Amino acid sequence: MDLGLLKKTAIVTGGASNIGRAISLVFAREGTNIVIGDIDIPQAEKTAQEANGLKAGGKAIVVKCDVTNRDDVTAMVKKGIDEFGRVDVLVNNVGWDNMMLFTETTPEFWDKVISINYKGVLNCTRAVLDHMIENKGGAIVSISSDASRMGEFKEAVYGGVKAAVNSFMKTIAREVGRFGIRANTVCPGVTIPKEDAQIGDKSMWKQAAGLFTPDQVEKIAKVYPLRKVGRPEDIAHAVVFLASNVAAGHITGQVLSVSGGYSMVG
Repeated sequence: MDLGLLKKTAIVTGGASNIGRAISLVFAREGTNIVIGDIDIPQAEKTAQEANGLKAGGKAIVVKCDVTNRDDVTAMVKKGIDEFGRVDVLVNNVGWDNMMLFTETTPEFWDKVISINYKGVLNCTRAVLDHMIENKGGAIVSISSDASRMGEFKEAVYGGVKAAVNSFMKTIAREVGRFGIRANTVCPGVTIPKEDAQIGDKSMWKQAAGLFTPDQVEKIAKVYPLRKVGRPEDIAHAVVFLASNVAAGHITGQVLSVSGGYSMVG
């Protein structure tokens, strides 16, 4: 199926590693131009090189961007417009957490989780909206988490912040739908990269690597109805589907769990 993404332009924040890397590569296979916004430039360049090596019709570029810095975000969007003429898709993928009981957290930790996972979404969404409104079209997909729907152990702050992302995206969908702009959210469950080459040195997965031994992965998989953990490509295909006006042109304001059935919210 032709998703109509050839020569469209997508910004993928955190597009260098894990889920973001997979999203970048799936867009690349569709011939989409990609702006990889990331703080890990070596890993981002590696992903861009892989995307460009597919030679599917699009071009991937890298922009150093800290989503908590509004100047960085503005520069990233401007680079996308200058390079490709317009931005059609924004994927708010950047995320960060460190799993611990709420009683073990500190206000400094709260601020970091809120800043990266929520303010980053606000900054990037605000930066593209005027452009999308002027062009009378666009798609925004934010990566949330099933922790936002379940009340997940050791993710009190992260889950609460991701719930805020869900609500924010629904409101954006209502406010800008009349301009042909769609806004949706994807909620992964546990999503584990297959190999170290899929993550950079600045990825939160570097610190989490010890949590997911083969035995742990097997135990986690048993909790899921499909009896398997998520992989980055599982999330990426859902994101690219929602970004497509051909496949998902009448879908907006939705929160989609892509988690092997971990949460089943009616």
